[in-house]
Amino acid sequence: MQYLEGRKYVVLAIFLAVASIFGARLFYIQVLDGSYKLAADRNTLQRIVQTPYRGLIYDRNGKILVQNTPVYDLMVVPREVKTLDTARFCQLLQLPVEELREALLAAKIYSRVKASPLVQNLSTPELAAIQDNLMDFPGFSIKARMARSYQDTLMAHALGYVGPVSPAMLEKPKYAKYQAGDNLGISGLESFYENELMGRRGVQYRMVNVRGIEKGAFRGGEFDTLSVAGQDLHTSIDLELQRYGEQLMKGKRGSVVAIDPKTGEILAFVSAPFYNPTQLTGKGLGNRYMDLLNNPERPLFNRPLMATYPPGSVFKLVNELIALQEGVVTPSTGFPCNWKLVRCTHRHENPSNLSIAIKNSCNPYFYQVMRATVMRGRSSKKNQDAALGLADWRQNVVSFGLAQHLGVDLPGERMGLIPSPNFYDKRYGKNHWNFRTVYSLAIGQGEIGITGLQMANILATIANRGYYYPPHFVRRIGKGGPRPEYQVKHVTTVDPQYFEALIPGMQAVVDGGRGATGSFASLASLGISVAGKTGTVQNPHGEDHATFAAFAPAEDPKIAIAVFIENAGFGGVSAAPLASLMMEKYLRGSVSPGRKPWEYWVMNGKFISKKKH
Repeated sequence: MQYLEGRKYVVLAIFLAVASIFGARLFYIQVLDGSYKLAADRNTLQRIVQTPYRGLIYDRNGKILVQNTPVYDLMVVPREVKTLDTARFCQLLQLPVEELREALLAAKIYSRVKASPLVQNLSTPELAAIQDNLMDFPGFSIKARMARSYQDTLMAHALGYVGPVSPAMLEKPKYAKYQAGDNLGISGLESFYENELMGRRGVQYRMVNVRGIEKGAFRGGEFDTLSVAGQDLHTSIDLELQRYGEQLMKGKRGSVVAIDPKTGEILAFVSAPFYNPTQLTGKGLGNRYMDLLNNPERPLFNRPLMATYPPGSVFKLVNELIALQEGVVTPSTGFPCNWKLVRCTHRHENPSNLSIAIKNSCNPYFYQVMRATVMRGRSSKKNQDAALGLADWRQNVVSFGLAQHLGVDLPGERMGLIPSPNFYDKRYGKNHWNFRTVYSLAIGQGEIGITGLQMANILATIANRGYYYPPHFVRRIGKGGPRPEYQVKHVTTVDPQYFEALIPGMQAVVDGGRGATGSFASLASLGISVAGKTGTVQNPHGEDHATFAAFAPAEDPKIAIAVFIENAGFGGVSAAPLASLMMEKYLRGSVSPGRKPWEYWVMNGKFISKKKH
């Protein structure tokens, strides 16, 4: 009996041991090792995310600027990759082994159980080379999506580009709606209107077998959601005007901005040097981006929006308007061209009134205009009087949209600088500066800094006789209109009557005959009146910069334009003819044959003059 009793315990122990082994194995399979669960899921249910079509971008005449083209991403789930024939895999993809190893490591760091892109932007031929062999490589799959393609090589700085969401982005709540392998707008309109362009994803649940063959919708598609395409953007850009502007600015540095004054719509936006937007699409995007970033010409730099310069003589118009508003001068006020105060640009007739002073861009005249504006005798101490006057002056200047963001629908806009009394207090010490310290502001030099976009907006404001709408690119989102903020009228502190007083002088700059500093911008032979102002910006590091700003027709403005060309010398002989050609192109649809020599001169920088304006 004792023997039998002992055998009973031995058998029981064996059964318990076997049960423990099976229990431990089941626990490992069901809890610790998820591979069986993944295989079971694949046998029954597959979740397919549908990426929506990104909205298209059009010019003002309905021409497509940006559209979509199909591309394919090779996705990987690192946990499912068991034994990988690296040599064969790399041969199929034409991929270096080291690059594959780095990509697999990055995928593991992101997640061992979630799919992430291993190789992006595969073309159709590249897809064909790998697709039939994917069954031999567990853990890899193909994800189809749409990538951006361009109908032309223009306006890269305004359009921006689309790029992959980085792992660092995915960790931030701001990017919670994205997943690995998704793209988003990185710069330009693509970035600013990302929410409108991206649309909404859809999800489909499909029954599949162990080989991945689809067996139909799960529960009749009860849980499926449809993707919603992004909204199209209809911009205000005139594609042919943009093309012409880039042709004229080829080989130069600077910017051209053209605006419809009546609406604030941007007609042309040229940043030179420029680059081909297709350079930032497809495979190898990262390498090409670094090449552009390291290019000493800085082609990625958005000059109309980010480069700030003293405006030069164009700013005299703003100073004159403030003086008229403050009542310290009238249109008939004259001042002597006194070179002891400040050196003038050239010898000219006596500036006995405003129109003659504008026509000849007389520095001593505008010196005395601003001195009358700032030094009002409100304090017996000159430094305190200058501080009080400069504070009032700045308040008026800021109403023209300067020293602030205009709110254009592009990221990265710079505010520029209009110095305040506090600015000079910090630089020189309180009560240690006066008007003689800051007189260069009278002629648009010194510490003032504005962007090309702001300069164009100043001319749009003058064209409207005292107000502007915020400059913007998009006139319609989907079937709606522009954003509400672009329909808000911004009124300056200067009464409309004083703007009218400027126009005769600005017309004389262009069509005033002898002494006119902007005669190369004339369109009088075509029956178009132009109101403009030349400028030459002092540059201590080399040749002066050239500016010209204008609007036309003077009596009913349809285009306001600002041209800024670095190291081009004098605005009247380099920037002015370029602006003239672009205004003619926009207003007439083409440039007359008689002006073809001007195109050659502008494109090849043949304008040479020793006269400063």
